[in-house]
Amino acid sequence: MTVRSPILLVLIALLLGLALGLALPASPVIGWITPLGTLWINGLRMTVVPLLVSLLVTAVAGGARAAGRLGVRAVALFAVLAAATAAATALAVPYLWGGLTLAPEASAALRASSGVLPPGALSLTDWLVALVPANAVKAAAEGQILPLLLFTLVFAAALARLPAAVAAPVIGFFDAVGRTMLIVVGWVLALAPIGVFALGAGLGATLGGGAAAAIGLYFGWLALGNLLLCAALLPLVRLAGVPVLGFARAIAPAQAVGFASRSSFAALPAMLTVAHGPLAIPPKIADFVLPLAAATFKLQAAISVPLAASFIALLYGVPFGAPQIALAASYGVLMALTTPGITGAGLLIQVPLYEALGLPVAGLGLLLAVDTLPDMFKTLTNVTADLVATVLLARGAAGMPLETAA
Repeated sequence: MTVRSPILLVLIALLLGLALGLALPASPVIGWITPLGTLWINGLRMTVVPLLVSLLVTAVAGGARAAGRLGVRAVALFAVLAAATAAATALAVPYLWGGLTLAPEASAALRASSGVLPPGALSLTDWLVALVPANAVKAAAEGQILPLLLFTLVFAAALARLPAAVAAPVIGFFDAVGRTMLIVVGWVLALAPIGVFALGAGLGATLGGGAAAAIGLYFGWLALGNLLLCAALLPLVRLAGVPVLGFARAIAPAQAVGFASRSSFAALPAMLTVAHGPLAIPPKIADFVLPLAAATFKLQAAISVPLAASFIALLYGVPFGAPQIALAASYGVLMALTTPGITGAGLLIQVPLYEALGLPVAGLGLLLAVDTLPDMFKTLTNVTADLVATVLLARGAAGMPLETAA
C-alpha cells in the first residue's frame, strides 16, 4: 500500500498558513486555528506505537527467517553504509546552521506554544539505564518509546529463533496490525492540508520572516547532502571491477524514475531492468537484493534524520549538543534499515526520537509540509544506494568482476 497525502495542497496550505501568521500575528484568529495543528499531530502520534512495533517485528523476525546467506550479507552491507553515512553527517551537523540566527525570544515563544519544555542535560548513565524497561507495557503507555523499541527488537530476535510453525501466526498478526495502521496513517495524512495550515500559521506568527529563510536553508543542506552522498557512492563500484562512468550512465534511467516518482517501489522495475541489462547482474541476485533494498533500505535516513532533528532544535531553541547528535545519528541508522517505502512514513516514525530529545513533534508536521522537493533527492540517494549495494553483493557472490556496458 502507498500512503500519499495531497502534496500540492499541503505545500499551498503551509504557504497560506505562513502568510496568515505573518499578516495577523496578534490576531485571535491565530489562537483559534493553531489547536487544529495540535489535533492533527496527536492523530499521527496515536499510530506510532502499534505501527513501529509491528514494522520492527515483521522486519526482524520475518526477515531473519526469510533471508539466507545473501540476505545476511545484504543487511550487513546496508548497515555498514548507513553507519558510515550517519557518522559523516554527525560530524557535519555542528557546522551547518552557523549562518542562521533566530531571535531567542521568538524560539522561546514557539517552544512554549508547542507545549515542550527544554530537556535537562543528558546523563549517559541515566540514558543507558532507561533503555531497558522494567515493564514494557508501562513504557508503551507512558510514551517511553526508545525502551519499547529495544524490547521489541529483543522480542523479534527471539521470535525468529522459534520453529516456523510456531512463529508464523505471531508474525502474521503483527503484519496485519502494521497493514491496518498504515490505512489509519493514510486517513490522518489525508487531513495534512488542514493540520499543516494551522502549524504554518503559528510558525509565521511567532517567527516572522525568519521562518521562510530557515526552511530554505534546511532544504538546501538536505539536497546538497544527498547529492554528495550519491557522488560518494559511485566510486564504490570499482571494488566490483565496474567502471564508474559506465555504471553512472547505466543507472541514470532508474535514478530519473526515482527522482520523479519519489518512490523506491516505483523505481524498482527500472532498477531491475538496469540490473538485468547493462549491469549484467545474475537474476537470482538482482531479483532478491533489489526488492529487499527497495522495501527496507533507505540510506538517505542516515543524513535526513540528524539533519532534520538539528534543524527543528534550532527552530525551537532546544539545546542540541554532541549526545543529541549521536542519538539522532544512531536513530538514522535504525531508520535506514527498517523504514518502509511509504510516502510520509519516514517522518512519522521519527516521533520517538523527537520525544527522547525533547523536540516538539509539531516540527515533524512542518517537515512533512515541505518534504516534496527534498523527497526527490532522498529517493535519488535510495535508488543509487540500492544499485551500488546490488553490484557489490553480486561481485561477492560471483567472485569475479562484473562487466558494465560502456
